[in-house]
Formats: sequence, structure tokens, C-alpha cells
Amino acid sequence: MALTGRAALLAALGSLPVGIWEPSWTGILAVNAPLAVACACDFALAAPVRRLGLTRSGDTSVRLGDTADVTLTITNPSRRPLRARLRDAWPPSAWQPGMETAASRHRLAVPAGERRRVTTRLRPTRRGDRQADRVTIRSYGPLGLFSRQGTHKAPWTVRVLPPFASRKHLPSKLARLRELDGRTSLLTRGEGTEFDSLREYVPGDDTRSIDWRATARQSTVAVRTWRPERDRHILLVLDTGRTSAGRVGDAPRLDASMDAALLLAALASRAGDRVDLLAYDRKVRALVQGRTAGDVLPSLVNAMATLEPELVETNARGLTATALRTSPRRSLIVLLTSLDAAPIEEGLLPVLSQLTQRHTVLLASVADPHITEMAKARGNVDAVYEAAAAAQAQSERHRTAEQLRRHGVTVVDATPDDLAPALADAYLALKAAGRL
Repeated sequence: MALTGRAALLAALGSLPVGIWEPSWTGILAVNAPLAVACACDFALAAPVRRLGLTRSGDTSVRLGDTADVTLTITNPSRRPLRARLRDAWPPSAWQPGMETAASRHRLAVPAGERRRVTTRLRPTRRGDRQADRVTIRSYGPLGLFSRQGTHKAPWTVRVLPPFASRKHLPSKLARLRELDGRTSLLTRGEGTEFDSLREYVPGDDTRSIDWRATARQSTVAVRTWRPERDRHILLVLDTGRTSAGRVGDAPRLDASMDAALLLAALASRAGDRVDLLAYDRKVRALVQGRTAGDVLPSLVNAMATLEPELVETNARGLTATALRTSPRRSLIVLLTSLDAAPIEEGLLPVLSQLTQRHTVLLASVADPHITEMAKARGNVDAVYEAAAAAQAQSERHRTAEQLRRHGVTVVDATPDDLAPALADAYLALKAAGRL
């Protein structure tokens, strides 16, 4: 229970003339006694808070950056109408900064024996599960002088999924995939390794694809069409160790890696390949296996939603052993990790041959665009030193990538905005060359 600002204002206004004309306890009592009686009556007429019934409904998942609506239904079983203010508390990351007050507070009036709904609109700023906290209700009497207050538990969880910003690249990559499959006639054709069908020659086709026997049996020139192999296995390996926690721009490296993995998964599933996911640092953080083409992307998004970088060094031997157990047959292993020299040379390189002997390995890493900007800096002593440091960092990165290539690993090193399309292009190139 609590006094309202209206009651305090009335007490102050009543005490003012008493202090001027009759400054005595009798005068104060004459003013405040009726006000106290009015407050008591107001309190008695306010609807009880503890007996209210609260239930939730609405969205249970939302992509990062989008909005989710969670509806709270308030049932008033008492005989008195409810006039109240309500605060629906959620974690601070459930809203944009500065929006919590306006989004979480509601006014409501519920007649006796009826129910009303209020909707809280969330706009989360971080991935993961966001759980509702307490619902605080302050019930006012008809005079607005005194209030009852109580809290209720109304559990609800909204899972914030990765934003998948790279999905804008999917139509162009699917068009390229159709070219490789031979479903579109172009000047440049994909090679592939599986014979698909015969079709009429189109200017610009490779003359080596002409089927002379079929041409002899008909009046037009026939060419063979080839398609990349289907039903290949792809294992996406997310390194969730300490290097994935480094921020590039406004987000950790892990977020850019997840975005690239989602685009590749969407493309590969459309290509007829099977996609699995392994997230690992010193233990398995997420594992998605055996999903159908229609279910693989929702499963990956749901598994990635709660992943966070762990501030530990990734165990490369454990990662390799887990990847080999997960992919017993020849597969394309896409390792999304850092190209920093120390983790690669001391961790991955000693065990890399175990992967490359049995699988095709593609390593994708997030590059920092700020390093490129630093390398171009000139004009003063500080800028020159920054440029020298950036050039040294780039040189070490290129040397590490070259070491991996000598071991048969395809390396993709790109900025967060370019990593997803670059990784998809590398996958298509491997598929066109028949290396999967």
C-alpha cells in the first residue's frame, strides 16, 4: 500500500492555510483527519491485487532486431473494479536503450468479474532466451488517494534468434547453383562430375561438352550437361572459444560466423546436400544432426540462438576428434574460426592432417576492416606506426593462410559483411570442381 501524489498534494494544500491562520495541532488535525478518512475509504474501495489472475500468450521467438509482442491477460475476480498501473518487467536487453519505461508500463481498467489484455512489445538487443520477470500492479481507489500494490509471477520466455542478415544474398547464390546444375543456359557453364542430360547446343557452350554420337542421330548439335554431386555431407564447425569473442565492429566474431554458416546451410540444403552443425571449444556447445532439408535451417537457427563465446582456449585436438566422430564418411568440413597465428600454429596445424586425409576442409575467418583502414593511414608519426602495425598483422594473417593452403585447406578470409557471400562462393566453386 502507498499514498499517491494526489494525497500528498492535498495534505500540503490543507496545511498551508492552517500554518498561516491557525498554526496549532488542532488546525492540522482538522485538515488531515478528513483526508485520512478519505484515504482509508479509498483503500477499502480499491480492488485487491493478490487475487488477480495473470496469464501470458504471444510470440515465443523473434529474430534479433525485430519486435515480439507478448500479451498479458489480467482477470479481476473481485466485486470491485480495478483501476491500476502495471509494470511488466523484462531484462534490460529486451528493449532498445531508453525504451524500457514506455514499453513496460501500462494503464488498465478491469470491471469486476471481467478480464483485459495488455501487450508488451519487445525489441531485444542480444541473442538468447529472454525471460519475463515480475509483474507489478498498483491498484487505485476511486479518489486516487491510496493504492494497493503487489507482484505476480507470470513466466514466459522469448528466444531471440540470429538475425540472418546474409539471407539477402541467397537468391543470387541459388541462381548460380542453378547454373551449375545445368538448368540455365549461359556462356560459362559449371563442370560438375555427374552426367545429367542432353540438350541443344547454345552459342558459348564449351565444345568439349558436345556429344558427337547423339549429334549424329539427330539434326541438331547436342551437348552433355553436368551437375554437381548431390547428397553430400557438410559439417559446419563453429569455434566458440576465446577468439570468437573478439569484437569486429559492433558484434563478436561469433555472430558473423553464424551468419555465414546460416547462408551456407540454406544454400547447401537447396543443393540437395545434408548439413550438420557442431559448436565446440573445450566441449560440445551445440550439435545438430540428421535434419531434413526443410527442417535444417530452423534447427540451426534455434541451436545458435543461445551460443555465446567462451573465454577459454579452444581444444583443437578435441575439436578434431569430435568432428571425425560426427562425420565418419567423407565430408566437407567448414571450420569457422580465427586466422590468428598462435591458435592455428600451436593448435590446429599439428592435428590438421587427421581432417584433410579423410575430408575436404574449408576454413572461414572474420577479418577486421579496421586493420585495412589502419594500413592506409599516413600523415603523421602515429598514423605511420599504426600503418606499420596493421601491415605486420596482415602479413602474419596471409602467412597463416598460406600454411593452411599448403595442407590442402581452402581458406576464406573476409570482413563480416563479405564473409557469408564469400563462403557461399567457395562452396559453389568446390561443388563445380567436383571436390565434394
